[in-house]
Amino acid sequence: MATRIPSLNGLKAFECAARHMSFTKAAEELNVTQTAISHQIRRLEDELGIRLFLRLKDGLALTSEGHSYLPGIRSAFQEIRYSTERLLDTCNNSVLTISTLVSLASKWLLPRLASFQKAFPTIDVRVTASTELVDFRKGGIDAAIRYGFGEWKGLRADWLMSDEVFPVCSPKLLTGPNALKSPADLANQTLLQVSGMTRNDWNIWLSAAGQPKKMAEDTRLTFDLAMMAVQAAIDGLGVCIGRSTYVDDDLQAGRLVAPFDLRLKSDLGFYLVTPIELANSKKVVAFRTWLIDLLKNSDSPKINEILS
Repeated sequence: MATRIPSLNGLKAFECAARHMSFTKAAEELNVTQTAISHQIRRLEDELGIRLFLRLKDGLALTSEGHSYLPGIRSAFQEIRYSTERLLDTCNNSVLTISTLVSLASKWLLPRLASFQKAFPTIDVRVTASTELVDFRKGGIDAAIRYGFGEWKGLRADWLMSDEVFPVCSPKLLTGPNALKSPADLANQTLLQVSGMTRNDWNIWLSAAGQPKKMAEDTRLTFDLAMMAVQAAIDGLGVCIGRSTYVDDDLQAGRLVAPFDLRLKSDLGFYLVTPIELANSKKVVAFRTWLIDLLKNSDSPKINEILS
């Protein structure tokens, strides 16, 4: 008589809890409560009639039976992940869907994407731009370029590059009666900024430049998207607090200038974020490798300096 396969939820909870040796961390990874993990493992133990964990005052420990059971269960789940990845890779290899921030897409990624298409002509690229975090499973997203500290639970995050923060403006603002010659001259200009995570960039830079706090509260124009703030600076509407990723191309083309030498390193950075189950698929590996090589071999001295 064939042995019935135990509850898959219980097995998944067991494998995850044993890997972390923590019900709490297993709950975080599986996006359920700690109580749910405890109940699932208890039901699995009752179903097997065997104790798998010792609940100790200072944590968990596997029983001898749990130690014996774990390698086979872990191997089974690894095989399921691999088979699923291989299936998805076979069925969807021709289309790579990338989610990224609107401004990064327009100011940095799209101008460089032609080289990826040339290197991997069999992969069709679809770019979706959003300011919100994506649901990889519901949105059909293979990879995303996101800005932050690299802490996204349950996802692989590969560091790409960080920014330097500094003012930029149209070359025309360097001449005339209100020409920018020192940071103090910013008192006569409209300050352009971006809302969201970078909304304090002007305050931080002005403070580092030794300028009074009141200057950071003077006339400003605030935009939702960095590309809009950068374009406003190109059009001469004011001085934008720029981030190197968004302004390097315009600086090289002469559409913008950096009137001052002071540049601040940012604690935030750009990461390529992928679901664990898709992280090693051929199309994602191709994009990751191309992206990292592009940054390492960039002709931009600013990015080379950041990566060094």
